Order: sequence, then C-alpha cells, then structure tokens
Amino acid sequence: MLLNQLIKELITKMGDDELIIGHRNSEWTGLGPIMEEDIAFSSMAQDKIGHSWALYRILHEELGGEDPDQFAFMRSEKEFKCCHLTEMPIGSYDFSLMRHFLFDHAETVRYNSMLQSSFLPLQQLARKVRGELKYHTLHADAWIIQLCRAGEESYLKMQTALDNCFQLACGIFEAGPDDKLLADEKVYPGEEALYGQWIENIYPVLVKASLNVPERKEPVYGGRYGKHTAYLQPLLNEMGEVFRLNPEATW
Repeated sequence: MLLNQLIKELITKMGDDELIIGHRNSEWTGLGPIMEEDIAFSSMAQDKIGHSWALYRILHEELGGEDPDQFAFMRSEKEFKCCHLTEMPIGSYDFSLMRHFLFDHAETVRYNSMLQSSFLPLQQLARKVRGELKYHTLHADAWIIQLCRAGEESYLKMQTALDNCFQLACGIFEAGPDDKLLADEKVYPGEEALYGQWIENIYPVLVKASLNVPERKEPVYGGRYGKHTAYLQPLLNEMGEVFRLNPEATW
C-alpha cells in the first residue's frame, strides 16, 4: 500500500507540473514574437496538457484516483504538487523560453528514466511521449543558442533569464522522504539522480551558448508539499472557471 501511495504522489506531481506549465505556455498564443513561435509554443503547450491528462488517467484507471477532469479542476491549491517554476507568470519571452528549456530537459530526463520502470503504465507512457519531448528539447536548444548569438543585448537577457530561472528549476527535483523505496522498487531512480542527469544534458547546450551555469545554492522548494506562490490560485481560478459552472456536464 505504501508503494502505491508513493507512485500516486509521483504521478500527481508530474501531472500537475505538466498541467500548470501547459496552461502558462498557452498564454503565448497570439503573442509570440514571430508567427512560427506562436504556433510552436501553442503546440507544445497542448502536448503538455495532453501529458497531464494521460497521467491523471493512470491515477484514475490504475490507482483508484478521481476522474481526470475533476482532479484537474476541482482540487484546492494546497492539493496541487507542482513546482514553483511552472506557476510563475510568463513574463517576457526570454524568461518563458529559458523556463521551456530547463523544464523540458528535466521532463525528458524523467521520462527517459521511466522507459524501464517497473510500473508498466509509466513505462508505456514514457515510450509514447518521447518523440514529442525530443522535438520540444530540440526547439528549446536551437532558440537558446540562436538568441545568445544574436548580439550583446540578447545574450545578456538570456543570461539574466537563466540566473532568474535556475534555482526555480532546481525545485523540480525536490525529493520526497521515500524516494529510496521508489528507486529500490525500480519505479524511477529518484530526484537526485535525475538532477545529475539533467545537469549533464543542459550543460553542453549552455556552454555552446556561452552562458554561465549558476550553482545550486538555494533551490526553490515547497511546491511538492502544497506550498505555492501567490500566482497559482488565480491561475487555477481561470483554468477551472468553465468547468466549475457545471462539473457534471458532458461535452
């Protein structure tokens, strides 16, 4: 029973991260700096919301959880387990692009670690989404490098964005007290192992872009335990506004 509960918590934090950052990235629809980016960000946002729905379905169908729509739109803020990075407003494009880069590499590392997961539904989902994640990281890498080579002003903006995002991104890997059990049971390797792989993945891109990689000094934790920023509740209100008008409606 303890293992099942830990798997539920793992899947919930994964799904909540995807749902929230998916909605945040969707806010760029119609506002992208160029038409191609408008389409790309919107498409990747839709992918992320689709991933969250797939994760909530696993909770519902395999682990006795709530209906995915109810789970997504009817929980209180404290019941969400998303990290703070996903909650932040979109800000300027440099911030959103850097968040996209750091988060999507973290997401890729996490799903890659689950390609051999002992929990079969996660293994199957990891195999299904890896093609989408490859596109997401290629997109992020290309734009990070391109903007860092676009002149001094552009480079400085990207370095500032990295400095502002990095400790928030480290919060993606906030460990739980029972990570070792999940690792021992080969569900996934644990947050510290994922953090190490993430650094290995992003470092060559950042070096190529001539960006200085910050140290992990003060990672922003709390989201996995229901402690959130002031930005999450207004977003939840907006996300669930239509659903809450009639939660029993069918579409």
